Amino acid sequence: MAFVNWLKRHLVVIAGLLTLGYLLLPNVIVTVFSFNDPKGRFNYEWQKFSLDAWKDPCGVAGLCDSLTLSLQIAFWATLGATLLGTMIAFALVRYRFRARGPINSLIFLPMAMPEVVMAASLLTLFLNMGAQLGFWTILIAHIMFCLSFVVVAVKARVMSMDPRLEQAAQDLYAGPVQTFLRVTLPIAAPGIAAGALLAFALSFDDFIITNFNSGATVTFPMFVWGSAQRGTPVQINVVGTAMFLIAVLLVVASMVISSRRTKQKSA
Repeated sequence: MAFVNWLKRHLVVIAGLLTLGYLLLPNVIVTVFSFNDPKGRFNYEWQKFSLDAWKDPCGVAGLCDSLTLSLQIAFWATLGATLLGTMIAFALVRYRFRARGPINSLIFLPMAMPEVVMAASLLTLFLNMGAQLGFWTILIAHIMFCLSFVVVAVKARVMSMDPRLEQAAQDLYAGPVQTFLRVTLPIAAPGIAAGALLAFALSFDDFIITNFNSGATVTFPMFVWGSAQRGTPVQINVVGTAMFLIAVLLVVASMVISSRRTKQKSA
């Protein structure tokens, strides 16, 4: 009976930990197999511990080239989507204009639409325009589907802002630019940062839309897919582990900074 009562009190915590473990299990497997020394081409069975792949992460031809290309596309797609998405979010929240309602609805369309439909539509558009498939078509496509996620993240933050703070700045003779830079932008920064990180992750990880609109260009997800047909090199697990650790470090750093700011405010 005591165990049942304890289980009832901690059921939510247990469910949360089980869910977290389920989500992290693939990352744990990728990390473990990044230290494997497979006998054949496929890195699917554990053989023995080895650091060879970590010592030479670019040992597989084309891996680092595709990784560099994916990082470049993700960076520029994040920059473009964040700038456009932030302006759209402010426009939708702060201004009243015709077609505001339909635009609000259309913003969610790329998020709700299957990726294969958007990929085929973009490919048809590029072919009708006579565009050469490659870096620029991938970049345009990534900005397009990342835009909605940035708008949603920034819009939620802007809607929660207290307009009296900006009014107080104006009462203290701050101009529109000063008010935006010193009051509005710092408050909206967490939403903008969240949208930018989400856009970067989506762009770097995308395969379907990239595969339709890449031509002969090979990004890292496409390299992984192609390698899986012939044999998965251990270096792919090394890159995946490194990206996972970087993401964890960014989350931990943001939590530490947020905790310090909270303590400073309370003090």
